[in-house]
Parts: sequence; C-alpha cells; structure tokens
Amino acid sequence: MILKSQVEWALHCCAILAGLPDGRYLSTKALAELHGLPKEYLSKALQSLSQAGLVHTTLGPSGGYRLARAPAELTFLDVVEAVEGSGRTFVCQNIRANNPCRPKGFCDSGSCAIARIMWEADEAWRTALRKATFADLGKMLKQEIDPGIWAGTFDWVLKRAG
Repeated sequence: MILKSQVEWALHCCAILAGLPDGRYLSTKALAELHGLPKEYLSKALQSLSQAGLVHTTLGPSGGYRLARAPAELTFLDVVEAVEGSGRTFVCQNIRANNPCRPKGFCDSGSCAIARIMWEADEAWRTALRKATFADLGKMLKQEIDPGIWAGTFDWVLKRAG
C-alpha cells in the first residue's frame, strides 16, 4: 500500500501543531518553509485536516492552523483517514467467479479467504494507527531528538506563530 505524500505532510504538520501554546496559530507558509514543501501543495493536505475537523483555522496576518483536539485525543488514524478517506485498503472484485473450472450455477455465499485475510490486515493496521496519538509522538520525539534541535525548532515555530 502506498499512501499519498499528503499523509506524511499532514502527520508532520500535526506533530508541529501539537506543540503550539493555546490560542496560537501557524500559517501554511511557515509550515511549508519548516518542512521544505511547496505551500500550494501543502495547503491541500491542511484543507483535508480542516474539513475533517482536526484543525481550526483562522484568517488574517496572525492566522493559520492549530489542532482542534488535544494531542492525546488526535490519532494517526484520524489524520490518515482525513487525507485518504476511511474506505478499506483492499477492495475484493470477486475474480474467483471468473474461474472456468467452477460448476455452472455454483454460487459462493461468503467472502473468499484472500479478502478476509486482507481485511484482517487492514484492521490490524488501523488498530495500530488508532492507538498512536500525537501526545505519544511528542514523548518519543523529546527522547529521540537532540535537545538543541528540539528547542531550536520550537523557537523557530513560536517566532512565526500568530
């Protein structure tokens, strides 16, 4: 499975927005600059988050985006589904019905084993993403990122936050 680039972008933006103080917003321009992305393309990912109610937006010189939920209440699955949709990653086309060796009039009443395995894998993937919150991510990043880089990044972000 290959997810849209916008999923990665949206996840990284939410990670940054999770660190904003209450009442502060970060512009698309600042998020694009921080991640080295074209502002026009990033805005599509941010619009998906906004339409899903995952971020609040405000207009004006100090406008931009902030999380609509606490980082502990926002999951990776929320973001993935905002960008990609919530449909299954595997769609069964029931090609087994095309088998020329099947007896005439034979009818399968249930899903095939391949579809069931793929749907089970899809649910396991979604369960893992449903458990991963942005609060959890923040704890991981604090442990893994050099404190100087961590502090420098948020100093940079706060100077641009409205």
